[in-house]
Amino acid sequence: MKKNRNNKKDRARCEGFTLMEVLLVVVIISILVAMAVPRFSGRAEQAKIARAEADIGNIGTAIRLYEIDNGRFPPALQALLTAPAEAMNWRGPYLEKGIPRDPWQREYQYRLPGTKNPHGFDLWSLGPDGVESNDDIGNWAQP
Repeated sequence: MKKNRNNKKDRARCEGFTLMEVLLVVVIISILVAMAVPRFSGRAEQAKIARAEADIGNIGTAIRLYEIDNGRFPPALQALLTAPAEAMNWRGPYLEKGIPRDPWQREYQYRLPGTKNPHGFDLWSLGPDGVESNDDIGNWAQP
């Protein structure tokens, strides 16, 4: 009988983790996280830029469809959703889900005639900083 009691005590002692084992696991996980975070930290901003470029491409296509139907570019982006009085052949809405906001939750900018595309239109996002600057994402060739 003594033998059974000792086995139960030995098993009870071996069933948990020691503080050192837990600390070792925490240190290993911390090292792995420290190695992984720098690799992925810039990905969120890259994804936002890619989304802005895709939105600009889609809105640009809608603008060109408007131009094909009406013989000129729309006076404002809102003309892609509701027919302006001067649009005699309007066949919209040209964007199914409305005009999206950029990834930084601001409106896309539209200029007609464009300054970067003088024979067309400029369509752009103000980028992460929210002001017209070098980080803008637009429908013009990037330097």
